[in-house]
Amino acid sequence: MCAAKKKPADAAVEEKPSRPVVPRLKKRFDEEVLPALAKKLGRENRLSLPKLQKIVVNMGVGAAIGEKKHLEEAVTALTQITGQKPLVTRSRTSISGFRLREGMEIGCKVTLRGSRMYEFLDRLIALALPRVRDFRGLSPTAFDGHGNYSLGLGEQLVFPELNPDKFNRVQGMNVTLVTSTSNNDEARELLRGMGMPFKQEEGRQDKAGAA
Repeated sequence: MCAAKKKPADAAVEEKPSRPVVPRLKKRFDEEVLPALAKKLGRENRLSLPKLQKIVVNMGVGAAIGEKKHLEEAVTALTQITGQKPLVTRSRTSISGFRLREGMEIGCKVTLRGSRMYEFLDRLIALALPRVRDFRGLSPTAFDGHGNYSLGLGEQLVFPELNPDKFNRVQGMNVTLVTSTSNNDEARELLRGMGMPFKQEEGRQDKAGAA
């Protein structure tokens, strides 16, 4: 009787591939925001509904003209905030009054898509914006006429990922949310549904006061 063949002791055990974790905000978008938009806009085709396509986070570092380490700090901070290595941006023109030459490194930016985009927006809404001093809501009118929304943050330390002992220089940033619609009202409904803390419009406040 033949002896059963033994498996090598060092044979690797095959593991089932784990399913990718769906970001919390992505799940909310699919299960709550899309159905609500379909009802409000009167559309059954989900492909025609507005969606978030990408988020661009940009840091302009004017101080890098005189001190390059300020740009290096901004790149490190933006990497920690977004989880993605930034692209260094360069000046397009020369301005002698500011000692600026064409091609100088003066900032950095990151373009987020997919899971990182949803994770960043979730942290922006839930963690960063509430830490802004005297925050009273975002302007509901800061759209560009093509369905894209921009906001500015005065300092990077509103993101709790950063250690204030390592980043003691104040550095602001601009965040642009690019949507699939060219209609500002549709984009506003999309972002409001995803939790963007817009200020109450003045017209609604007046009506509430009159009531």
